[in-house]
Amino acid sequence: MQADLILYNGNIHTMDSARPRGQAIAIAGYRVVAVGSNDEVRARRAPTGKMVDLRGRTVVPGFTDSHLHFLSYGIGLKEIELAGVPTLEEALALIAARAAETPAGQWLTGRGWDHTLWAEAGPQAGYAFPTRQDLDRIAPEHPVFLRRKCGHAGWANSRALELASITSETPAPFGGAIDHDPVTGQPTGILKDVAMELMFRLFREPSLDEATAAIKAAMPPAHRAGLVGVHTMEGTGSFRAFQALQAAGELKLRITMQIPEENLDAAIQAGLRSGFGNESLRIGGVKIFSDGALGARTAYMLKPFEGEPGNCGLPMATPEHLREVVGKASRAGIAAFVHAIGDRANREVLDAVEASRRAGEGSGLRHRIEHAQIVDPDDMPRFAELGVIASMQPIHATQDMLVADALWGKRSAHAYAWRSLLNAGAVLAFGSDSPVEDLNVMMGIHAAVTRRRPDGTPGTDGWYDEQRLTVDEAIYAYTAGAAYASGEEIIKGSLAPGKLADLVVLSQDIFTVDPMAILETEVLGTMVGGEWVYGQERLMG
Repeated sequence: MQADLILYNGNIHTMDSARPRGQAIAIAGYRVVAVGSNDEVRARRAPTGKMVDLRGRTVVPGFTDSHLHFLSYGIGLKEIELAGVPTLEEALALIAARAAETPAGQWLTGRGWDHTLWAEAGPQAGYAFPTRQDLDRIAPEHPVFLRRKCGHAGWANSRALELASITSETPAPFGGAIDHDPVTGQPTGILKDVAMELMFRLFREPSLDEATAAIKAAMPPAHRAGLVGVHTMEGTGSFRAFQALQAAGELKLRITMQIPEENLDAAIQAGLRSGFGNESLRIGGVKIFSDGALGARTAYMLKPFEGEPGNCGLPMATPEHLREVVGKASRAGIAAFVHAIGDRANREVLDAVEASRRAGEGSGLRHRIEHAQIVDPDDMPRFAELGVIASMQPIHATQDMLVADALWGKRSAHAYAWRSLLNAGAVLAFGSDSPVEDLNVMMGIHAAVTRRRPDGTPGTDGWYDEQRLTVDEAIYAYTAGAAYASGEEIIKGSLAPGKLADLVVLSQDIFTVDPMAILETEVLGTMVGGEWVYGQERLMG
């Protein structure tokens, strides 16, 4: 087959074991037709085919973010952004500024606050949460609800609590918690996990037009990060929007869509199965929650959090329920994608998968644990034994290391344990959990390779450096590992003849630079299906 486009003089890392390296790549339509030397590949050029001189630049397969919330990221571009804000007062100043330009009575919403960064709430203060009174003094005329960076806790003011009818007498739903002042008994304004639904029910779901607009706004930043695909953990609103964009020819990312647990019965009745769809939009699995999060202190643990002898976290599903729903999904041909942070949550999910496997349900389904943030050493081999994919987010390790040390202590040696899981035979698929963290893939690769923050913290060896990966292993988890996790390794995840022409051009060879310099790497171009979605003018001009 002759090629419409040839990229030559490159440093191509294919992630294909049959031919790991090449100088040039030939593309016909939306597929790769050849990878090899300049002379080999140039011979495939069609008479009208275009040539692009890469001038020695590095090319890798396009990246896939295996766990994020893409519609939420797009909507969040218009909300109050509190990610990385270093003090409570600075966070309040940003909220007050938005209140000043918003008519009284209208909601103020946002996300990203992290009280573990604030000196006022740091380790010496026991990582104390902010309160409704903090918000009341700067936005008394607006209902305010702000989600923590992890998405597992929310911060409300008194007006919002009033509208939600949350009082000292309001019972917390199973899988949720309402924090109360130990003196007055009144709600503090902090709602955790399922208790946030008491607030969410007041909000209108975005319309189809609003959802499609938010996704369209989110795609260019994704392309700039080198993303060609995402596995998004959202519901029917985003699914409708993705379908509308695909029908209009405006969907420029490859989407793997999950089914919320509450929609599982309807999906089964409709006959949906994992893998339904095409290379542009497909069904992955059913998203299930088994526990909360580290920062909210709701991760479900085998032993209590450090300094909190009565707190082992918050289960969001009983072992019986996990076995029931994993079994039901498996019998219907739907893989289970289960959120599990704490070591006890991970064990109970593995137990549920094991029960389903022993019953002969869903043979070949690629079940996943989303996050797998802390896993007891006894359970690490079970991922490979049961065929459970570890869908993890490297940037969580470097962002969370201080609070992990404070709340998990020496158990942190088994947290974000990519090397241990990989050595035990598990397949890794990496993502960002955006908008919880930045969707910049270079930040994720840097975290996986160095276990250090951009400022070098905690030192040259990194945090529990024995869990570090090589650059090749980290990129594999963002490419071939991600493709395996969605059952698409035959058509994507590597640059090989017959596969989709999804690739990224980088400003430097991240395989050879000093690992700390990975953060300086720029994505120069992103291609999806043979089409430049970012960087065309720079590369072909």
